[in-house]
Amino acid sequence: MDEPPLFTFGVIADIQYADIDDGYNFTRTRRRYYRGSLRLLTNARRSWSESGVKPEFILQLGDIIDGFNKGRDSSDRALDAVLTEFGCGLPEVHHVWGNHELYNFSRAALLRSRLNGTARPSGAPADDGTARPSGAPADSQLCAYHFSPFPGFRFVVLDAYDVSLLGRETSSDQYSDAMAVIKQHNNNEDLNCPPVFVGQLQRFTMFNGGFGKQQLDWLDSVLSTADDKQERVTIVSHLPVHPWSTADICLAWNFDELLAIIRCHGSVVCFMAGHDHDGGYYQDEGTGVHHVTFPGVIETPPDSDAFGTVSVYKDQMVLKGYGRVTDRVLHFPSSSKRHAS
Repeated sequence: MDEPPLFTFGVIADIQYADIDDGYNFTRTRRRYYRGSLRLLTNARRSWSESGVKPEFILQLGDIIDGFNKGRDSSDRALDAVLTEFGCGLPEVHHVWGNHELYNFSRAALLRSRLNGTARPSGAPADDGTARPSGAPADSQLCAYHFSPFPGFRFVVLDAYDVSLLGRETSSDQYSDAMAVIKQHNNNEDLNCPPVFVGQLQRFTMFNGGFGKQQLDWLDSVLSTADDKQERVTIVSHLPVHPWSTADICLAWNFDELLAIIRCHGSVVCFMAGHDHDGGYYQDEGTGVHHVTFPGVIETPPDSDAFGTVSVYKDQMVLKGYGRVTDRVLHFPSSSKRHAS
């Protein structure tokens, strides 16, 4: 396009860095490049830093370091290495929590870490949106917030492991509640093994999670306000929520509840996620909302790349992909495509 974008931002998913030799996924069918992932992050950082139009912010869609770090007592060192790379000349980074964050750290530790976007930066204005969800208790363990980088646009970061066995004390009510959900569908001794059923029930594994009622109510409220302001909203999560934008095994447990909320609000234009290392895309036929799942850096060969830069205009977003990320033009849904369910 000839006109300059209103703003741009970068996106990267599933870096899963570890200072170990290359390996394979759980089923030993996919190669994983643990050290190489940091080099690919360097490629992305250089591209963003050297761009003629600098990104306003970066979305890191979760699984920033690999769970193997935990058993080697190297979680802090690995995280420092990745965050140091992000800190080399890049703007603000919004970190989404994935399952590997919770393999490495407890929720309490993550809330104290640099991966916690709900901690408002010193001197930030009170209305910048980077606050704990409205109505949440003062000691909330949620990492969900929203921010507006440009008038008329809002981004909502969700906590897809709000309901999860990961990061919770086994004696906690939250752990018991999550166990009750997963045990309805998965009776395997190893809950990382999907249930024997084919289709969407495969999502009920320990490496997935869901959105609690408090978070869903908060999201509904945030989107209602965005509707009133006629804002364009992009929702961000580690876990995808549209069945046609990802493999069944990568879906959030209660993806249907999240989709039902999106379908009630005309402000939502895009949902971005990671987790599925192959990536995926689908535009919802009813709402026109784009569901973009970004390929994982961890399974990207060293001679390729896996990141994107998004240029935002008044009527569309243009995704420029590098390596395994596909170029896309994401036209904003027209009002005729919106409906309340």
